[in-house]
Amino acid sequence: MSHLHQQYRSKWKPFQMLVAGLALSWSAQATASVTNPVIGQLLWSEEFNGTSVNTGVWNLQDGNGCQIGLCGYGNAELQYYSPNNATIANVPFESGTRALAIQARSQTVGSNLFTSARLDSRNKVQVQYGMIEVRMATPNLGTGLWPAAWLLGVSPQTWPRNGEIDMMEMGHKAAARAEGGAPSSNHFVGANVITWQQAACVSGNESCAASTAWQTDNWHVPTTSLANRFVTYRFYWTESEMRFSVVDNGVEHNLYNAPLPVNSSALQAPFYLLLNMAVGGNFTDAANASQVTAPLPGTMYVDYVRVYQLDGKGQVKLGNQSAPEVAGKFGIFTDNTAVTAKLVAGTSSDIFLWNAASSGAGNTAPYEGSNVIAWNYTAPGQWFGGGIQARQVRDLSNYRTNGTVKFRIKIPANVGFRIGVGDTFTNQNWVNFPANTTAYGLVRNGGWAQASIPVSTLLGPLVAAQSLYDIFMISSIDGSLPTSSFQFALDDIVWESGGGGTTTPPAQTGPTSVSQTSSTMLQFRTTTGSWADVHYTVNNGPQQNVRMQLANGVNTFTAGGLAIGNVVRYTVTYWDTARNAAVDTTQQTYTMQ
Repeated sequence: MSHLHQQYRSKWKPFQMLVAGLALSWSAQATASVTNPVIGQLLWSEEFNGTSVNTGVWNLQDGNGCQIGLCGYGNAELQYYSPNNATIANVPFESGTRALAIQARSQTVGSNLFTSARLDSRNKVQVQYGMIEVRMATPNLGTGLWPAAWLLGVSPQTWPRNGEIDMMEMGHKAAARAEGGAPSSNHFVGANVITWQQAACVSGNESCAASTAWQTDNWHVPTTSLANRFVTYRFYWTESEMRFSVVDNGVEHNLYNAPLPVNSSALQAPFYLLLNMAVGGNFTDAANASQVTAPLPGTMYVDYVRVYQLDGKGQVKLGNQSAPEVAGKFGIFTDNTAVTAKLVAGTSSDIFLWNAASSGAGNTAPYEGSNVIAWNYTAPGQWFGGGIQARQVRDLSNYRTNGTVKFRIKIPANVGFRIGVGDTFTNQNWVNFPANTTAYGLVRNGGWAQASIPVSTLLGPLVAAQSLYDIFMISSIDGSLPTSSFQFALDDIVWESGGGGTTTPPAQTGPTSVSQTSSTMLQFRTTTGSWADVHYTVNNGPQQNVRMQLANGVNTFTAGGLAIGNVVRYTVTYWDTARNAAVDTTQQTYTMQ
């Protein structure tokens, strides 16, 4: 929907584009295809058959965008999203079907004259590859209603760097529908993919958002109005291709003339799901309330959302997937320093230069290794700044107590600067390094020198260590701007824990076991009698964390998509009622037979 919901840092310009819970998954096959797909097992589904919206799966928006500093959700939309407008209801035009009902109403909330609903699965359900299928029906759209089923990348990076995938959206402007010859807004549905692209960084498009919609036909024009009848939308997704389609009266129609190439690493990351119906906005022909002609109330129904295996590919993760980095040394930008884990520019992080009017690429040699962040400041009197952004949220809470942030810098002694960090809640904190002054151990002699800032000082009272995004920033000090040109460089940036962070509880042995139920499935089992979580890896891959199902005093969970020879390592965390504490079992290993 092109909702710019994460644009609080959209003023940043790229310095360089460096190229580089529960999981149900299947391994990749070399012949994965979106044009002749083999649809496999159902990985996850939401059938909307309950009595109310499942808040364990969906977040319900409450606001008009102003609550996140983005009034109108970046599209000049006219509605207020209310949880009251999303229910589970019987479908009036299809007997026996219950579905999610998103209703747009003529209803005043504050300055908004319309209400509707928007749901998303952020931090609850994330999808990566496979075939996603949504069966839904839209109301009579008239002018002004804008229903959509779409996805956003889980990365905290500013839109569109996180990526946007629009499986379907309707309510286009008449000018946009003209090429397809659609007689009304109810006879036109399209898809879109939006990513950050350097070629799109032109005047008037400061976000560098690149849309695929203009490249080729990306719509379906049915012979019968789509109002108040179900069709099925499909999104086929692999690491190299994407295909969008709609199944209308049993016939599948492509929304693009040909599959789209995956042209951004953002499209190879997990995404979360969104379902909503906006009222008005710059996507429609209703710029104000008087131009809305859609019959209201109007209800969009979603029968189900399902994710299937596609040619051996597909993964669904449940819950918040962020986990604390292990205490030790976490490399932000370093080649040779021994670290527990680290970011890699162009793969797990990006480097930004914020003010291209004052600075550009420099030629300072690295302090260590073969990589360096080197800049050349050429505009005396102007501000400078840049930073390293993690592509995924990083939890460095294990580094807060007694930890330090160490970095090497080569900068003239008469240049003051500051170092900062920021979290996903937009909190920032900065530490000053005044000109010609020794601070935090930094020797100001113009050569390579090292500074060491206590993590608690760098984070300050507001920045959330468990949700870091701007993981290292540097800028000039307001009121103390440089008066001459110079070069400066950064290298060997490392967070070090001081042994005072949170640690893993002592391992305890508990009543756990596994049993292989098929060549691809492994069941974990405990008899602890209370809640239990299983934590497991497959072939030393990412750890998956899931709450086990409790029935009659027995906790179970079955992992699928395994293969003979897979090595599964697992531990269980369970509540010990006798000790009144959570207990971790020792790690165990099982090899699939």
